[in-house]
Formats: sequence, structure tokens, C-alpha cells
Amino acid sequence: MKNYIKKLGVKSALIGTLYFIFISMSYAQQLPETQANFWQNVRFGGGLGLSFGNGFFAGNIAPIGMYQINEYVSTGVGLNFAYTSERDFYESFVLGGSVLGFFNPIREIQFSTEFQQSYVSRNFDERTLLRDDKYWVPALFLGLGYTTNNITFGIQYDVLYDRNRSIYNDAWFPFVRVLF
Repeated sequence: MKNYIKKLGVKSALIGTLYFIFISMSYAQQLPETQANFWQNVRFGGGLGLSFGNGFFAGNIAPIGMYQINEYVSTGVGLNFAYTSERDFYESFVLGGSVLGFFNPIREIQFSTEFQQSYVSRNFDERTLLRDDKYWVPALFLGLGYTTNNITFGIQYDVLYDRNRSIYNDAWFPFVRVLF
């Protein structure tokens, strides 16, 4: 009887080891497919802005990376860089990051949320008697857009808008977003 139990223990250990190796190999074979599926659901894009006038210039670039969770929901992160100057008045530099979420109840309609945190450096011309300013400013955008192919046109509202500190002139503003 003792020999039987001893043989059973060795057999169980051997079967358990083979089972573990088999399961490990079968999962390992699925990893490349999982990684490939991940990258098939990743999209990159963002927005560019350029504005100029008599003594005025503004330019910004805002790249984003999005992960499509399913056909309705995607999430991602973004960066934003901006430079603005007005001759004999001021110049500002903005650097920030954001976390985004999109919901598409149908392919053409997109609801968006974006939390953005930006560092602002404003340098005023000394003749203005205004103080240079460096500060952090948050923004929480709620948006609605129309999507066609890779382009979304829409409007956003900054729930945390502060007229004196925001990097935008108004709480409401249009946007164009391109994702590939």
C-alpha cells in the first residue's frame, strides 16, 4: 500500500508538472496575438493650431494617443504645447498633459471628456506694468462632436474655466480632432 501511495505521489507530481508546462506553453503562444490586438486598437493623432495677425502670433500642437476599448468607448492621454505673443504686450508658453475619454453611441456622434493640467508662463512687456506670471491651471472639458472617417468636429465647454487664468479666451470653443 505504501508503494502504491508513493507511486501515486510521483505520478501526480509528474502529471502536475506536465500540466503546468502545457498550460504555460499554450498561454505563451497566445501572447503575440494579444499584443497584436492591443496595437490594432491604438490610434494616434491630435490637433494643430496657428493664428497670426498684426503683431500677434499663436501656435499650438496637441498630440494624443487613444486606446479603443470597444466600438463605443476609448480612452487615452495627450500633451499640449502652445506659444503666444503679442508685440509690445506679452508672450506666453504653455506645456501640459491630459487624460481623455470618448463615448460614441453611434459612429458619427462623439461625447468627450478631457482633464487637462497645464503649466503657464506669461511674460509681459515691462512697459505694461503687469507682473510676469507662472502658474498651473486645470481644465475639464465636456464636448460633443460629429465624426466622419478619422476627423471629429465639435464644441467643448471648460467646466473649470477661470477668466483670469485659463489659457483659452472663452469657456466654449470649437475643436477639430484627427486620429489615425
